[in-house]
Amino acid sequence: MPQLAFANSFWESYDLLEKPVRAGVRKAMQKFQQLTVPELQADKGLHLESVEKARDPRMRTIRINDFWRGVVLAPDDGSDVFLLVNVVRHDDAYTWAAKRLYTTNSATRALEVRNVVAIEQLTPQLEKAAAAADSLLFARYSDTVLRELGIDDQVLRAVRTVIDKPQLEAFGTLLPEDQFEVLQYLAEGFGPEEVYRDVVAVRRPVTAGPDPDESLATAIANTTSRITLVTGPEELADVLEKPFAAWRVFLHPSQRRVAYRVSYGGPVQVTGGPGTGKTVAALHRVKHLLGRSPDTRVLLTTYTNALAGSLRENLSLLLDGDEDLLARVDVTTVNAYAHGIVTRLDGRAPSPVGDREERQLWQRVVKKLGLPWTEQFLAQEYRHVVLAQDLRTLDDYRAASRRGRGSSLPPSRREQLWPAIELFESMLRERKETTHLKVCARAAELLAASAPTHDHVVVDEAQDLHPAQWRVLRGAVAPGNDDLFLTGDPHQRIYDSRVSLGSLGIRVTGRTHRLRLNYRSTEEILTWSTGLLSPVTVEDLGGDGSDTLAGYRSLLHGRRPHVAGCTSEQEEVAALVTRVQDWVAQGVRPSEIGVCARFNVLLDKVYDKLGAAGVPVVRVRDSPGPDVDGVRLATMHAMKGLEFRCVAVLGVTAGAVPFGREVTPASVDALQHESDLLRERCLLFVACTRAREALAVSWSGAASPFLPG
Repeated sequence: MPQLAFANSFWESYDLLEKPVRAGVRKAMQKFQQLTVPELQADKGLHLESVEKARDPRMRTIRINDFWRGVVLAPDDGSDVFLLVNVVRHDDAYTWAAKRLYTTNSATRALEVRNVVAIEQLTPQLEKAAAAADSLLFARYSDTVLRELGIDDQVLRAVRTVIDKPQLEAFGTLLPEDQFEVLQYLAEGFGPEEVYRDVVAVRRPVTAGPDPDESLATAIANTTSRITLVTGPEELADVLEKPFAAWRVFLHPSQRRVAYRVSYGGPVQVTGGPGTGKTVAALHRVKHLLGRSPDTRVLLTTYTNALAGSLRENLSLLLDGDEDLLARVDVTTVNAYAHGIVTRLDGRAPSPVGDREERQLWQRVVKKLGLPWTEQFLAQEYRHVVLAQDLRTLDDYRAASRRGRGSSLPPSRREQLWPAIELFESMLRERKETTHLKVCARAAELLAASAPTHDHVVVDEAQDLHPAQWRVLRGAVAPGNDDLFLTGDPHQRIYDSRVSLGSLGIRVTGRTHRLRLNYRSTEEILTWSTGLLSPVTVEDLGGDGSDTLAGYRSLLHGRRPHVAGCTSEQEEVAALVTRVQDWVAQGVRPSEIGVCARFNVLLDKVYDKLGAAGVPVVRVRDSPGPDVDGVRLATMHAMKGLEFRCVAVLGVTAGAVPFGREVTPASVDALQHESDLLRERCLLFVACTRAREALAVSWSGAASPFLPG
């Protein structure tokens, strides 16, 4: 009986199919497994057909239904392994298949694919442009060196036309996967020996001989990072039921070079827009670090409990539930880690106050001292200056920089303000309470006087961490090779934390990587969402300049976001229920749908209406596991780090986004006012970019001024 293997290109297409088509795929694959190879070739139902004028003679198509066909690579060497590579509309299937050529990489021995027709058509045009160029990107490398790294003759000719890195990226979608990754490494300045070590050697089979085995079955077996081999009916059913979960930890070649580099000489920073795979790269880095030594301990940390839960779930998926490996990784928030350090080393658990209680304390300070500042201004001065720089005395405060604050404070005014800081802290001591950031400050102090707790620290969503939290992480691991691996996106900064990493002893110069390809959302969703931020400039992750989304793009395409206002909130919720029902009818599981709003009040109404309509629904704040069915409801803040096939963002009104209480008046601090507005924009941007295939944005009454015109 034939064996089935699935290329990752198949999962990309399968996940986007509507429910009846996916059912047809499952039925066809089940039948495929039940037949012998001769029966398969003679079967009238599957219609296994050759592709006319195919550049790869092994290309076949099979019937899914009247409108869809599967594209299959069939063995021509007597083996029985068939590779399903795509599911395409009937009229496009033959054209798609005719242009693709699958070959075995001479260096890695893995199976890889190229759009051979497009490369042949494009190369002569690029050669003309290259002839007039002052320099070429790969001129320093000889043909011999490139061939040793797996570059074949057709790609080599194309490589000799590439002028710069943007042109390489644009060309990359046409090139074979392993060869493109080799070229990316070289373009980033890695030497051929490093590229062989970090890309080729880690994939090349140990038993590989001097010449590549051209057997399709052998090449498939050598390509475990991109191909899933299914051995029986039960495994087939399981893998077809869980494609979305598998996609969450799939690593694209453009991310692999970052996650699986053997070693870095210090802290590493990985940035990129939503959906570029930063979190996936962080998870794979954890997997790589765990393989270095059986005693390695890793701290995997982030900002919120919801994000930590998601990291824990996806790490378990990536590590196949291996309890021994998982036991060596502590997955937690920075605040929780700091709380544990203080509890253990001080001998008692600290009691942090909540945001509301902290505001009330500042109100008491203002009232008692009769100061000319609002409680909001004092709280921000405490957070962004005093705690950010770990200032302990008035002299420290007098000399401190107040970069980012929009009102000047000469020495006399600082002397007037400092008693407010002292009174606030004395009130906390009287209550035997503290704040989360003060817990972090104490944890950093304790770690500085004791031994590090982990061998490596991996940080996700780094853009939201406060300097006090960074000091904790710096103390958690000894400085050195592979100490800190940081991922983040300043365009998703929703907690107003600004930081200079270099000033905290975290220097990433020469070890910064930017990911530009979005693998989650369609280009249509991406373009619309990016428009939310287009009028503003965003400070980079390290606080040393500005960041940009230039070159940020998606290779996926789909429907445009549905953006509409309603006459009333009741109408808006009713429309949402209908839209969710339509998504479910199209084959989207309820758990693959996310619904968010700024406030829980609106979400409570959605919860009731969805439940009344018979749609299962759960709240993200209740930490539902992956096996719990139900549409996920969350506030915009809680959507951070999550992703769904379909997302609805409700209540995007002028009164909610931006929310007036979260925006400092310009008269109090002009710079903080602009920073707060940017944070509100980023919050909406984060919510909308959680969607992979479908996005719906709605409001009742006046629309948010952030929405594109």
